[in-house]
Amino acid sequence: MVESLNTKVSLVIDGTSFLGLTDYGKIMVGDRGFEFYNHRDSRKFIQIPWEEVDYVVASVMFKGKWIPRYGIQTKKNGTYTFSSKEPKKVLREIRQYVDPDRMVHSLSFFQVVRRGIASIFTKKKLKN
Repeated sequence: MVESLNTKVSLVIDGTSFLGLTDYGKIMVGDRGFEFYNHRDSRKFIQIPWEEVDYVVASVMFKGKWIPRYGIQTKKNGTYTFSSKEPKKVLREIRQYVDPDRMVHSLSFFQVVRRGIASIFTKKKLKN
């Protein structure tokens, strides 16, 4: 069985991990880190200590009315994407342990398209 990082758990909620295939389980936010445990397979778990968290990225839609998913970007291992039944509650708990300046909105669809088009034109200028 897997041993938890946390000594105090502030929130346990049903959640989904989008690492590879979709996994359903429990999300735990505690004093030492963020944890995800799969319902079916106890060997599938994700433990991220707070010292390893670089950014928390939230996908915000409809002016903050709906947050379909959020990601935790680590310093070494990339981004882990999750969703839960009450994402605002999870993000509020994470804010207690992560600096609020490190919690950001993800880019919108139009911002991604605009950056892609701008990068095409800047590459052409750099070649000339």
